[in-house]
Amino acid sequence: MAVEKVDTLVIGAGQAGVAMSEHLGKRGISHLVLEKSRIAESWRTARWDSLVANGPAWHDRFPGMTFDLEDDAFAPKEQVADYFVAYAQKIEAPIRTGIEVKSVRKEGDTFRVETSEGLIEAKNVVSATGAFQRPIMPALVPDEEGLTQIHSNAYRNPGQLPEGAVLVVGAGSSGTQIADELLRAGKRVYLSIGPHDRPPRRYRGKDFCWWLGVLGIWDLKVPAPNTEHVTIAVSGAYGGNTVDFRRLGNRGMVLLGRAETFKDGVLQIAPDLAENIARGDANHFSLLDRADDYAAKNNLDLPEEPEARRKEADPACVSDPILALNLKEAGITAIIWATGYAVDYGWLKLDALDEKGRPVHERGVSKVPGLFFVGLPWLSRRASSFIWGCWHDADYLAGYIAEHRTAQATDTAAAAS
Repeated sequence: MAVEKVDTLVIGAGQAGVAMSEHLGKRGISHLVLEKSRIAESWRTARWDSLVANGPAWHDRFPGMTFDLEDDAFAPKEQVADYFVAYAQKIEAPIRTGIEVKSVRKEGDTFRVETSEGLIEAKNVVSATGAFQRPIMPALVPDEEGLTQIHSNAYRNPGQLPEGAVLVVGAGSSGTQIADELLRAGKRVYLSIGPHDRPPRRYRGKDFCWWLGVLGIWDLKVPAPNTEHVTIAVSGAYGGNTVDFRRLGNRGMVLLGRAETFKDGVLQIAPDLAENIARGDANHFSLLDRADDYAAKNNLDLPEEPEARRKEADPACVSDPILALNLKEAGITAIIWATGYAVDYGWLKLDALDEKGRPVHERGVSKVPGLFFVGLPWLSRRASSFIWGCWHDADYLAGYIAEHRTAQATDTAAAAS
């Protein structure tokens, strides 16, 4: 079988891969994008049915194309996937779907990429597979308990769960939205809450995405100590509302602290629920304070919103927290683990990862010449893993590749003269 040769190979055709293709194409760099499924497949099949984007339509997009929605609306997941398909068609991205990359090795200055349809040689390889590759499900509650246990990426709708109460572990965007949906569907819901940020959905007439922009938070280069993986409780569901755990508790959801251990049918709960909610409050009010200060300093005519600072009364589950939960006595028949993801670079046969299997890079440029990463959290700044953030990172990396190619051509010409 003949070996195909390309200048730059991009692995993955989600938002990062499509962005990378656009910027490589603008610079005239010959490239190929491989995708093992369909373009933006994760938006279609690794999300629940009712999911909408967490940012408004004016924000969660690429600069070159808008959504067919009102600016402040939140795009449903299928529309997000369709957006990237249409964008790829618009820029004539050279994407091949249904092709899996099995291994990437390097021989001299050339990458040898084994795929499900043969061997490809490339001068550069860009991993655009993102950070959400392998679902993390803690082995806390044994299968012998007879409960339905799924990761949030396998949850679709309340109808797929058995009769009975549901325990949702993890209160970031996914866990909170799923728990809320189950509660609205009439389920008895227990939600385990850990440390989190809790921004307002909108404040003084502006979405929190806008505030994070004008306050420079999207452009933060490195996270504060111990905050790189802190979850963000935010939602665009039901038109977009600020996540308020006290309100959820007062509507009947049973809030819990972090799930710690399990023995003899009983889940031990950390006594940190009130502390975690208080820290989320502190994050919330801190952003309001910064927004007020910015509005005052810049003489912005934005309506004041004292209601955003009102706190509901603590529900009983907060004032008298549950520290030991007997799952059978509580009627719990299902657990949804909204506990995040790990990266999985088993196909990358290069010395490019740290001891935890994470890419070692500087703004997406790895220590292996010609190997790049895009679409990862904090690749260059806080916005890097978001739709518009990865677009800007792809621009930088494509520029880096173009400059490197120019330098190589200059050196070759000089050597030949």
